[in-house]
Amino acid sequence: MSTTVTETTDQVTKLGRVHMIGIGGAGMSVVARLLAGRGVPVQGSDAAESEALAALRAEGVKVWVGHDAAHLTGADTVVISSAVHEDNPELSAARGRRLNVLHRSQALAALMDGSRGVAVAGAHGKTTTSAMVATILREAGLDPSYAIGSTVRTANGSTPGGHLGSSDVLVAEADESDGSFLNYTPTIAVVTNVEADHLDHYGTAEAFNGAFIRFARRLVPEGWLIACADDEGSLSVGATICATGGHVITYGTNDTARVRVTDISTTPEGTTAVLRGDILGTNEQVADGAGVSGTVPGITMRLSVPGKHNVLNATAAVIVAVKLGVPAEQAVAGVQAFIGTGRRFEEKGEADGVLVVDDYAHHPTEIKAVLTAAREVADGGRVLVLFQPHLYSRTKTFADRFAAELSAADEVVVTDIYGAREELDPTVTPNTIVDLMADHGAAYAVPDRLDAAHVIADLARPGDVVLTVGAGDVTQLGPAVLARLAARVATGTPGLGED
Repeated sequence: MSTTVTETTDQVTKLGRVHMIGIGGAGMSVVARLLAGRGVPVQGSDAAESEALAALRAEGVKVWVGHDAAHLTGADTVVISSAVHEDNPELSAARGRRLNVLHRSQALAALMDGSRGVAVAGAHGKTTTSAMVATILREAGLDPSYAIGSTVRTANGSTPGGHLGSSDVLVAEADESDGSFLNYTPTIAVVTNVEADHLDHYGTAEAFNGAFIRFARRLVPEGWLIACADDEGSLSVGATICATGGHVITYGTNDTARVRVTDISTTPEGTTAVLRGDILGTNEQVADGAGVSGTVPGITMRLSVPGKHNVLNATAAVIVAVKLGVPAEQAVAGVQAFIGTGRRFEEKGEADGVLVVDDYAHHPTEIKAVLTAAREVADGGRVLVLFQPHLYSRTKTFADRFAAELSAADEVVVTDIYGAREELDPTVTPNTIVDLMADHGAAYAVPDRLDAAHVIADLARPGDVVLTVGAGDVTQLGPAVLARLAARVATGTPGLGED
């Protein structure tokens, strides 16, 4: 974390001493770092010890393992995430003492006050896109602050998702899952896509879509919305904002996009594409929201990560950087330094010729994208998936689509549902998906996680790519898969997938 301390705004000053409940969470630990870097006294607690707590201690933040009302002594403001329940003893005490209680996004909004804020939203791709924005800006010498729910990996090494920079730019991953992205008032807003999810919170697809329109309307006067023309939902948000006089830049392979993406080519080494559009310095003259006419000079963009979805994410990031003053050629060059984020097509290792990759995908569209990228990387090898569904409600809602997208893999193992904030629903099991894949012939329901890791390893053979996929603790199974593969090499035991 940068040790630079910038001027503290009134919004941040009035927080006083901040206590964070669940401080070890990905989003919470990021906000803790930013507040501490701004000179705010920060402390917090979490239910269990973790690497995140150890890192915060090393940076001078006082943390406790376990929740106790006594931890609130001296606190003025309590910050929570949506995962904190009202019966948490610290939150109950804070309510009883009438302390200032803020959602994590409200604390981040206070940090954004006085900055050129960039808020990246979307059902999919917001972590990667916000990390790409931060990478481009750092490569261009503009040191932004950023709050991203994952480690940012670049050619120069990995950095935590929270960084306090010396410039006036703050890049934030804006979470739509609980509506908290409506707390931000950004200078630039990105909407990568709008596809119904989190219906346990929103109730209907219409309400979900409407939240993104409300998010876009929170832009500062003269702010810019960057919307993906390849996604119907995002394009609809852009059209709505345009119709009311807002400033919109669309991007994508769609012919109507203001910044067009063409000539996409992917190899195991990376991806290239050509970007064309007036804001990139070409000779094309178009009005906001208008389509591209004729052939114009383009800029070749090279990425170190696979997949068309990442080409679109990178294009949005390039546009953001250009609107913040980075020359187009420099912005396009800077994105090549990005090599990923934690849990987004993150390679965990290789054993017995099998590459093991971990990914956070937990929605059918995300699974489709990660499987497409895996096919490109496998380069003729098979693709195997160990999938842990996330939330009973999501599994029930999208079971048909999960089955359809997972069928693109050669072998599939589905383990038990990660319930997260939801109560157990015994009617939703791995078979809820696997039974819909009866025609696939290579799908297995294995409720126990470790057993599932062993099964997928045994099915793999040299040249395959194995994916551990889901938003829960399936990320812990990559090492188990690698250990099983290594053990069979040591014993000379062939896998089940060997011919």
